[in-house]
Amino acid sequence: MIGGSFACKSSTGNTILGKKMFNVNENVDRTTNSEISHSVVEGRRLTVVDSPGWFYINTLQETSEMDKLEIENSVNLCPPGPHAVLLIIPLIINIDESYLRSVQEHMSLFREEIWKHTLVLFTYGDWLGVKTVEEHIESDEGLQWIVNKCENRYHVLNNKDHSDKTQVKELLEKIEEMWAGNEKSYYEVELDRAAQLETKRETGDKMVKRLKKINERQTRVLKELFEGERHPITDIGIVLVGQKCSGKSEAGNMILFNENFRITFDRAWLKKNQQDQRETSTCVKHEGNFDGVKVSVVETPGWFSDPTPPDWIKDEVLHSVSMCSPGPHVFLLLVPIHRSFTEKDLKALVEILKPLTERVWRHCMVLFTWGGWINDLPVENHIVREGKELQELLEKCDNRYHVINPKRSDCSVQVKELFQKIINMVKQNKECFTIKGKDHKLQIFPFQAKQIENEWSRREQELIKRMMKALSMEPEEQTMLHVRTAESKEEGPDMSGDLASEYGSISENRRRRAHDHVAEWLTSRVRESEISSGISSISSSDTYMENLEENFEID
Repeated sequence: MIGGSFACKSSTGNTILGKKMFNVNENVDRTTNSEISHSVVEGRRLTVVDSPGWFYINTLQETSEMDKLEIENSVNLCPPGPHAVLLIIPLIINIDESYLRSVQEHMSLFREEIWKHTLVLFTYGDWLGVKTVEEHIESDEGLQWIVNKCENRYHVLNNKDHSDKTQVKELLEKIEEMWAGNEKSYYEVELDRAAQLETKRETGDKMVKRLKKINERQTRVLKELFEGERHPITDIGIVLVGQKCSGKSEAGNMILFNENFRITFDRAWLKKNQQDQRETSTCVKHEGNFDGVKVSVVETPGWFSDPTPPDWIKDEVLHSVSMCSPGPHVFLLLVPIHRSFTEKDLKALVEILKPLTERVWRHCMVLFTWGGWINDLPVENHIVREGKELQELLEKCDNRYHVINPKRSDCSVQVKELFQKIINMVKQNKECFTIKGKDHKLQIFPFQAKQIENEWSRREQELIKRMMKALSMEPEEQTMLHVRTAESKEEGPDMSGDLASEYGSISENRRRRAHDHVAEWLTSRVRESEISSGISSISSSDTYMENLEENFEID
């Protein structure tokens, strides 16, 4: 089964198998790994493979490397190859140009021969009403192209009607008719390519373990280095920077436990508006109070991913600094996990932050949004497999990152961990980010220079002593339990971004409780770091992962 997001592949697999084999529940957003299930139906032994869905209008280039790997590998789970590929398309979807292009490009992950073994399976059959599926196909040119590509093979399934056993029986009959008409009854997988994908997967898993080990070790070292630091904090200034629909508004509301930032849902966000939006796209600031600790969040305007960001976006990001007097503690660079992070995305972020000089990177942290897209998988899986552009961005941020998932019930825990990472960053930087005047110069007299040199020497020795103490406490071997989850659910639209979410806002009582939990924690922990900071500093090398490989050997 192959298809875009919220096509109901997992539910469809359960309907075909006649039992609940694929996990479908409200706690799991989507299938993250291709998984396989078996059953005997109508006297036939069935093997059904569920694959992750791509975001339904993403181009192939925009789909994350982790998803592409799992989708391509799905046909290899039933060697020598599947007898049928079910292209799942929900009847509720409007097959516009973007959706059609998305289907075409993702099917190109396989050889052209795949179409000879593909049948279009329409879900949400109850949406047809009195209309026939043939009438629906005839009314949509995009659907006509897809159905014609599959040589007019299609079927309708209603996953809500479990009493109708004939719909699965008829589907199996159509599949048998299809393979009887093909020269080969199954789509033959390429063994060499299957071996390459497996090697790629295993290599990625090892690098994930390596990255997690290094991060944990360096986090402990940094905690030891700054454990005795005292930096009174009465306010936290946060600036959100990211493309349109990267999740800035959702993140701001989650941090403040309020619906201050406006979230819109409009398909127009997918396309570039021809008019300059500057007059309506300016920085927006909202504040929250956590028992005396003021939190200010500034949302900067987003930009479209296809063109180079306009200069006025840089001006607005520059303006955001003055909105958090004397300056923000952190710039959160929002990166949605549901799409690929490309060289173009990296260049856009670097260009936008350029007016703030290189110093700004000491105050930057990557905030991964759409956390539900990977469910409970460690975000390191995404980081390792996504490639050098994302890894380069993380290296520029000294490997500081955090993941948020507004759909999870532990919003207060997620926000507390974010605040702790910000507090640790402030301790490390000794200050918030400010724009220094061009004429500002520090005059140092000769007798002061010697004192400064002696002081830095003393501090350096103290730091070395602390580092040695931390490293001496490292165990000789560490065992890492690496759990690979393969859960799935009936996939519904996960709209955690600058648009309305399917799951809606946090209830007022739940939001209040979460706010109070964070307030209690923040006022008691604001001068000390007890939560793992997630801040790591990896020494410079040509590439992020090359550095990991050179400096750490996996057990």
